[in-house]
Amino acid sequence: MSRNEDVRFVSSAIKIPRSSLAHPVPLVSALPFARHNLSLHLDRAREAIQGFLASLRRQWRPRFLCSSSLAVVRQEVETNHRRHGKEDEERVLISEVLIRNKDGEALERVDLEAAVAAALKSCRPNSALTVREVQEDVHRIIESGYFCSCMPVAVDTRDGIRLVFQVEPNQEFQGLICEGANILPVKFLEDAFRDGYGKIINIQHLDQVIKSINGWYYERGLSGLVSYAEILSGGILRLQISEAEVNNTIIQFLDRRTGEPTTGKTRPETIFQQLTTKKGQVYNRLQGKRDVETILTMGIMEDVTIIPQPTGDPCKVDLVLNLVERRNGGFSAGGGISSGITSGPLAGLIGSFAYVHRNVFGRNQKLNLSLERGQIDSIFRINYIDPWIEGDNKRTSRTIMIQNSSTSGALVHGNNQSDHGGLTIARVTAGIEYSRPFRPKWSGTLGLIFQHAGGRDDKGNPIIRDIYNSPLTASGNAYDDMLLAKLESVYTGSGDHSSSTFVFNMEQGLPVLPEWLCFNRVSARARQGYKIGPARLLLSVSGGHVIGNFPPHEAFAIGGTNSVRGYEEGAVGSGRSYAICSGEISFHVFGPLEGLLFADYGNDLGSGPTVRGDPAGARGKPGNGCGFGAGICVDSPLGPLRLEYAFNDKLASRFHFGVGYRN
Repeated sequence: MSRNEDVRFVSSAIKIPRSSLAHPVPLVSALPFARHNLSLHLDRAREAIQGFLASLRRQWRPRFLCSSSLAVVRQEVETNHRRHGKEDEERVLISEVLIRNKDGEALERVDLEAAVAAALKSCRPNSALTVREVQEDVHRIIESGYFCSCMPVAVDTRDGIRLVFQVEPNQEFQGLICEGANILPVKFLEDAFRDGYGKIINIQHLDQVIKSINGWYYERGLSGLVSYAEILSGGILRLQISEAEVNNTIIQFLDRRTGEPTTGKTRPETIFQQLTTKKGQVYNRLQGKRDVETILTMGIMEDVTIIPQPTGDPCKVDLVLNLVERRNGGFSAGGGISSGITSGPLAGLIGSFAYVHRNVFGRNQKLNLSLERGQIDSIFRINYIDPWIEGDNKRTSRTIMIQNSSTSGALVHGNNQSDHGGLTIARVTAGIEYSRPFRPKWSGTLGLIFQHAGGRDDKGNPIIRDIYNSPLTASGNAYDDMLLAKLESVYTGSGDHSSSTFVFNMEQGLPVLPEWLCFNRVSARARQGYKIGPARLLLSVSGGHVIGNFPPHEAFAIGGTNSVRGYEEGAVGSGRSYAICSGEISFHVFGPLEGLLFADYGNDLGSGPTVRGDPAGARGKPGNGCGFGAGICVDSPLGPLRLEYAFNDKLASRFHFGVGYRN
């Protein structure tokens, strides 16, 4: 937020300078202006009441006036009332009530006289009054906010007692001096005070303005408030605003068992890199809360708290950042389901084993080693992730990946290989990717990936053709080599599953060597959710196209749990191009259970025969198809679990089970 370096209050032409503060900075409490000034004014009124009592003593000396001394403040009135009982209730007949200025002359302004008259509730001509009733009317006159003093005077006349209220109005507002408002917008001050220029300063209205200034800071989470206010000669109002600037941020690691200070493994610069709260800024508790959440999302801390601490300078504050670190590394095991396996008992089940180190070198860098193994699929992966490259101010991350995998070739080439056994696609992949956010809700990724891939039978022997004599590689060799330049852009809405999502992906094969493949693959998908009463409608569309010489097993496969339900995986078609659209209505049933109604459609856009060897045509895949059905979704600790029953356009039916939401 920008600072006010040299600003002026337009209506008064009084400079509002930036200056150092001379008062402590209360971070929580406020200092109501009216209460501060009213106490001063009421002290004066208390003295006036004492003079009023003395004048009555000289004239009548009634017993209740000689035996008690009453104050203006309500608590003191109640105390004296209990102390003296009925003595305060004795009354004096007042024949006349007048309103005058402090010199005893008539007020020049009719509106001020009307304000005093409106404040008088008990004091009326020809009425019998108690001292307490006079005191309460004086209190009401002061509370009206227009007067800095009020003195009741009793005058003995031929017709009886004349009660005169001598009031002193506040000055007319002629200008503003505001000190210490480094981030408060000038326009806010101008709008707050413009209507009062040339008018009598009303303390109650001024109190509301000061509360609005304090509210401006509070609503934005800023530590600032009006710490002092006074009316100077000439009708100049002076406001002192105290803003607590961040001085130093102190990192303190706490033991996760004892809570005592300890030595942390995370480098301080790694923590400071995550903080948006910087030295010299006015402390913002909302910004501090976001900083805490950001540090927690790093995944290396169990608990994070920010505690403001006073410093030697009353206008500055130190921030103590208490951190409790998690265990840095550990082993884990789990399981899942491969969508590419369509037959065989338990063939789709995958077991996994992984080691994760969350804080390599104390820099929040991640090392993941994982092994996934199923009856057919196996993947060994090493990932090294730097979530925020040191020295970069754009939050750029870097991922280095090495992977050795063997996955089913059934998506494109079927899964009934009588002469070679079960067909698998073996890949060795290595690459590096850089990602960063470049606009709100948008992120981008650039990468360079090398891949060595080819077909194998169930014994691990290389094969170059499937059962239908369709080639498995683009080069005709046992393996294809390719160097891919990757570009990806992602838009994510609110983060909810039903929010808007758009993903664009492009890969370009770089023929650095003559035998390396050269092709371009583009794909995109979009999703949009709508609320329809208690239900939610989710529409999604995806599509893609490949130009150039690419491996047949890299063709777009259509059909299956995450494509067109009602078909086996890849059973609709596999082509150089594709388009899929889907509609799904979900509704809450009870607890974590939701019901689903859905319909899907997919088409290879007539591109099946253009794939090398036409594996889809050899297997009689239709190239287009639709499916519809119903299902349930259960929110579980493992994520959403989906069980769906679908029919295709040939009225064949099948169950689909999945973990997580559809892409």
